[in-house]
Amino acid sequence: MSSAGCGTGSGSQGNSGSSGKGDLKWWQLSLMGVGCTIGTGYFLGSSIGIKHTGPSIVFAFILAAIGTYIVFNLLAKMTAEDPQEGSFCYYANKAYGKWAGFSCGWNYWSSNILIMGSQLTALSLLSQFWFEKVPLWVFAAGYAVLSILVVLLGTKGFDKVEDILAVIKTAAIIMFIILAAAVLFGWINGGGGKPAFPSSTGKLFPEGFKGFWSSLIYAFYAYGGIEVIGLMAMQLKNKEDAPKAGKIMLILLLIIYVISLGLAVLLVSYDKFTPDESPFVTALNGTNLKFFPHVFNGAIIIAGFSTMTAALFGVTNLLVTMAKDGDAPKLFSKKLEKFKKLPLPSLGLAAAGLLLSVITALLLPGKIYEYITTAAGILILYNWAFIIISGLKILENKMWSKALGIFGMVLLLAAVSGTIMEKEIRFGFFISLLLVALIAIAAFIMKKKKWDKEQQTSG
Repeated sequence: MSSAGCGTGSGSQGNSGSSGKGDLKWWQLSLMGVGCTIGTGYFLGSSIGIKHTGPSIVFAFILAAIGTYIVFNLLAKMTAEDPQEGSFCYYANKAYGKWAGFSCGWNYWSSNILIMGSQLTALSLLSQFWFEKVPLWVFAAGYAVLSILVVLLGTKGFDKVEDILAVIKTAAIIMFIILAAAVLFGWINGGGGKPAFPSSTGKLFPEGFKGFWSSLIYAFYAYGGIEVIGLMAMQLKNKEDAPKAGKIMLILLLIIYVISLGLAVLLVSYDKFTPDESPFVTALNGTNLKFFPHVFNGAIIIAGFSTMTAALFGVTNLLVTMAKDGDAPKLFSKKLEKFKKLPLPSLGLAAAGLLLSVITALLLPGKIYEYITTAAGILILYNWAFIIISGLKILENKMWSKALGIFGMVLLLAAVSGTIMEKEIRFGFFISLLLVALIAIAAFIMKKKKWDKEQQTSG
């Protein structure tokens, strides 16, 4: 899963219009999008999906790509028609009023907090590859403190580092594809023979329809970050190229995801995959490529830490913007001169979210990753639902576009409802439901106390 950073620098959801012209070409945005979207949710989270559905995980990723394209296409069209820095939360406000913008902003903030928790846990699990006896919470605490220190230091050129690490992540996957193909065709010891393609429906869907249904959320989670690419579309030289950039980006992502996952499930039986290890490390465990797990693990930890820190930057700035717009307490808009004008109250709340993940890792070390990843994935889809319903109301859609939007909503609902089917991940659904309920209550209170007064004053 990508972060709210990766070349954006903020993740703002404010209502200000765009100023200045971008200089990005559409193909540059496509390549940046690929590098930014591939994250720990794919490198580790896809293992949970494979565990639930086996080789048919490939079909889950194809369906998720279609749903993701529908969301991005609507967002790109709204951006081209009415370019705004605040992107999807601005459009929710425009379509349905203040409550929608408020809910969208807080839902996005909550999803990013959970994403950071998911990434923090992923980094800790990956680190246990070398240090099995070290408790999960120790790694989680270490990475959390290190991430907060990086933000406090206000490292310049962080976006440039992000771009380099995006290349590392993509290169790691390409390295796996090349090595896995070599193993399958017998060029490297440990594979050999012809690829063992599933010969029956039972082998393709070993856990049945229920397993496939519950795996959809992890496929969607791997495409998470598409809304950030919507924000980056503001940097395009020609805003009209946004849909084309998104289409090419998703085709490239789909190719990378399908080939790499397809090779992984061909090399190893699906029941060998676990949420504690990257599926790509698991797939090559039986070979004589002793260097691969270490190199791959190291590359993903470095890139994953960068992604998490960028998310911390983004979520901190997001809350500042929300406070300025009146959607959060004014305290969170304050920046302290002594700390290089850093918004410490906003950073403090984000840090509290990371601390909660550390505590959860201490109490529930066995299930934390599945719970947090499921909840984070669901909240991302709630954001995407806002994009679809906003696009259907704001844009002058033809019948085909409306039908696509409705189909996109069906896919999102299928992914969310699939989490109820599996007892192991159901708790994540209830976490997301609790957060949405809290946001809804806050929106209702705000509407009664503040927004109604504003309307009466303006009237």
